[in-house]
Amino acid sequence: MCLAIPSKIVSIEHEMAVLDVDGVKRKASLLLLEDACVGDYVIVHAGFAIQKIDEQAARETVELLRESLARIEQDKSGA
Repeated sequence: MCLAIPSKIVSIEHEMAVLDVDGVKRKASLLLLEDACVGDYVIVHAGFAIQKIDEQAARETVELLRESLARIEQDKSGA
């Protein structure tokens, strides 16, 4: 199973993007997307941006992931 976390493009150089994933910087290829721009949110798989998503969906997804992680941590500390 793969978990895709929305990532914001913060810079582009030679079809490679630097992405911000909740404060962590990563690189990914943009070869599979025709119109990706700085500021866009993308889903990455195996080092390639494969789909653009809108900012609202990206923020909602990241918030759901944060909530899930908080519940997991809470369950661990209460067990």
